[in-house]
Amino acid sequence: MVSKRQYIALSEFRARLAEFLHFSERAAQGAGVPPMQYLLLLHLRGGAEREWATVGELAELLRISHQGAVALVQRCERAGLVRKRRSASDARRVEIHLTAAARRLVERIASKHVGELRRLGEAFRVDHVTPRDAAVTGLKSKQR
Repeated sequence: MVSKRQYIALSEFRARLAEFLHFSERAAQGAGVPPMQYLLLLHLRGGAEREWATVGELAELLRISHQGAVALVQRCERAGLVRKRRSASDARRVEIHLTAAARRLVERIASKHVGELRRLGEAFRVDHVTPRDAAVTGLKSKQR
């Protein structure tokens, strides 16, 4: 059973998440880039293992269709934000890379996001959910 405290925490989390997403869209638009293009650039820059991705990987990260990712990559390419390169290790694979201009753009937008995350940070923590609550709901308690 979900406790009142958990409902309050979930409600607060959803409200702050919506606030953050709205902020993110405005920040991207303010920098002259559509929000989905910014997300694509962010995922390319934020790749844990490498600084490029395939269209299929981007589609998965963005939760869009493969065709939608192809169209988004094409728009970014026309805007000078990404370049496609045939993989040196597998000629069937096309790698999507950020351009220098895109790196500067994503840095400018992402730096604003870091401050906003700090401001909203309290709502994104779950350490106020007790271990018993976490066991009941499946939430993992974050230790400080």
